[in-house]
Amino acid sequence: MKKIALVGCGRISKRHIEAINETPGVEVALVCDIIEEKAKEKAELLNVPYVKDFKKIKGVDVISVLTPSGNHPEHVAEIAESTDAPYIVCEKPLSLTVREAHEVFSRVDYAGKTLLPVYQNRYNPLIVMLKELIDSGKLGNLYQFICNVIWNRNDAYFDIDWHGTRSLDGGVLYTQASHYVDMVHFFFGELVSGKGQGGLLRGLEVYDSLSAVMRFKSGVVGSLNATVSAYEKNYETEFTLVAEKGIIRLAGTNLNTIRHWNVKGMEKPDMDFKLDHIYGKGHNTMYEYISKEMWDKFPSREDILSGIHLMEKLSY
Repeated sequence: MKKIALVGCGRISKRHIEAINETPGVEVALVCDIIEEKAKEKAELLNVPYVKDFKKIKGVDVISVLTPSGNHPEHVAEIAESTDAPYIVCEKPLSLTVREAHEVFSRVDYAGKTLLPVYQNRYNPLIVMLKELIDSGKLGNLYQFICNVIWNRNDAYFDIDWHGTRSLDGGVLYTQASHYVDMVHFFFGELVSGKGQGGLLRGLEVYDSLSAVMRFKSGVVGSLNATVSAYEKNYETEFTLVAEKGIIRLAGTNLNTIRHWNVKGMEKPDMDFKLDHIYGKGHNTMYEYISKEMWDKFPSREDILSGIHLMEKLSY
């Protein structure tokens, strides 16, 4: 049984707790938050101890960093240097800049630890299927993609102290749509050129809406639109791929439905699935990989750095 400590008891911690509780071979052993009421609440819920300082964590196998986005680089590095946990999970994004990411890897390496960034959407069955189809060459030349992430985060969400700040949030691509930026990177590889145009439409320090165009080394071109200003609730996430031998459109809250399928010589697969929350089930798969020590299922360092370069290129 692998013992896991959670650092940060905010919004995303609930999803990690659910995933860990649903996965054999892992368990939450301790929680940590600088706000004692939050840590105590989660600790009582799980019947585990809590601490306010992550440097006091001892005797666990994995520490999952679930703190505000802009704090991830420093928290990951300090945990690597000050605790005896051999593995450190980091929620998205690992960092807001490539420079920070290089520094994190350097410090984690020096401490002799292993960094496991969260890329749960790569474990979405439909994304896995489409990635395999792209790599197989059955679609022929890839021409164009369109990705839209049309979500809602109301004013109460941005009343949380770090949300919407330039130093800790990073904007819609980093905090909400980051997994879909990673998805296009996962599908198409290295970016050749790209440009994002953002809107500061709700009085935040960061972009609440952004439209970007991209061209990849593979030749494919495409666009990504992301917003947290959909009326009242999340509207949809959608991804369309135009290729020489087919057109595919995935949609749903988390790309959990095949809305259009016209592929030469292939019937539409019956792979739609339902979700009971907005995050999908990718965290479960990630913790299953941790439980089974399937470390090769996590992205390589080169892959991670290339993806952060893409994010930074489109955001600034």
